[in-house]
Amino acid sequence: MSKPIKILIDEMDDGWDDKLRKMGYDAYSVKKLRTDGYKLRTDYSVINFAKENDMVLVTRDTESGQACEENNLPFILLDNDEIFKIVLEKLKQII
Repeated sequence: MSKPIKILIDEMDDGWDDKLRKMGYDAYSVKKLRTDGYKLRTDYSVINFAKENDMVLVTRDTESGQACEENNLPFILLDNDEIFKIVLEKLKQII
């Protein structure tokens, strides 16, 4: 039996954690965790927190995504390439 996925939302998308929780996901926000006293000011701290807590990091920060990739940590990178793929898919639906 697999354990539920825990998700860490980087600060640029604060609020997504609330939306994901409403959909049944175990999601946390870097911004809210920082407010609660966690020391998550640097990319390294955020990535390390995700690693130590078996979380998937959702980020727009390309450097954080590369760091996760280099260290075999689960992540979802929402960079311009990913956004462009979404635009192309939407255009295909219209045409």
